[in-house]
Amino acid sequence: MKDNNYNGNMPKGGRLIFGIFMVIVYVAVGLLFIFDIFKIDNSAISITCGALLCAYGVWRGYRLYKGMN
Repeated sequence: MKDNNYNGNMPKGGRLIFGIFMVIVYVAVGLLFIFDIFKIDNSAISITCGALLCAYGVWRGYRLYKGMN
C-alpha cells in the first residue's frame, strides 16, 4: 500500500543537519588543501582547489542560512 503523505524528501531537521555537516566538510577539506596536507606537487593547484572548496562551503552555508536550500 502506498502512503500518499510521503513526498520522498528528508524531514526539514534532517536536511538542516546534513547541510551543516556538508558546510563543515567542504570548509575543512578546503583548509586541508590550502595547508597542503595532501602533499600535492603543484602548490598553486592545491591552493586553488582549497580556495574553491572553502568558497563553496561558505556559499552553501549562506544558502542554508537564508533557507534557499
